[in-house]
Amino acid sequence: MNAAKGQSLELFFIDGTPDGMLTAEIFNWTGHVLMTPRTQLAEALRRAEASYTGVYLLLGESEESSLPLVYIGESEDVGERIRNHDSKLDWWTKVILITTSANNLHKAHVKYLESRLVEEARRAGRFKLMNGNTPPRPSLSEAAKSNMEQFVEHVLLLLPAIRVDGFLLKIRPQSVNGLGSAHTEGIPSVEFQLRTPRNGVTGTAKLVDGEFVVQPGSVGRTTWEGAPEHNYKKLFDEVVANGVFIPEGTNRVFKEAYAFTSPSAAGAVLNGRPTNGPESWRLASDNTKTYRQWEFEKLANQST
Repeated sequence: MNAAKGQSLELFFIDGTPDGMLTAEIFNWTGHVLMTPRTQLAEALRRAEASYTGVYLLLGESEESSLPLVYIGESEDVGERIRNHDSKLDWWTKVILITTSANNLHKAHVKYLESRLVEEARRAGRFKLMNGNTPPRPSLSEAAKSNMEQFVEHVLLLLPAIRVDGFLLKIRPQSVNGLGSAHTEGIPSVEFQLRTPRNGVTGTAKLVDGEFVVQPGSVGRTTWEGAPEHNYKKLFDEVVANGVFIPEGTNRVFKEAYAFTSPSAAGAVLNGRPTNGPESWRLASDNTKTYRQWEFEKLANQST
């Protein structure tokens, strides 16, 4: 399988502030994304694209859930639908409108997009989905369905770039014969181990495609024991809520491989507290060598 091609993304911060309204577009893609905080909703809905046919995401937080909230909908006039939600729903603080620059989506297109985005949100398990059910996919021609699947791919590529990570699937298939994913076929992954005997923590992880992937069967603490305000506390809660880090005896166990952005993030979830990951994880083939030492040697070898 060929590696994914690079894409060029254009972000425009409408009022020049990082937390205000922004638009996002991908080169050579007809889609158009507008994200706005609820506090700027009136200004956002005055824009031309707010009256187009499209799908939208309502985003918010809940004190009852460690996962962010999302509602995914569609309309032939997304602005009018958002006005209706504004008068009836209190929990959302941000909205994303997904349309096309030429307003060439029709009702069946956006119902298909709505259904697919709900499916992807359920599959990733990183949102508390406020939709009651997954809407059925409408009947489309083979060509139209292919076009909509490409549209979904672009949306899922773009959303993390505007800090909406809930569609990113963190569960990973187990590697075969120690190899990485299809993007690095034939390149062995590197395995590391984490041991904290007094807490019964025994973790194994593989570095694959730049991700630190904790392997199934890794054992961690059952609750977060670090400071409640620490950023990794939210990550711990998210992984638990995702259903991949399940209770087993007096500990928790990863039932599936799960990708983290760093050894420290993975170590914090397993240990239930902040962890110096580069020093705590050790090379499985040489337990005297820490991740930091292994990384230093790898960089040194590249410079020679």
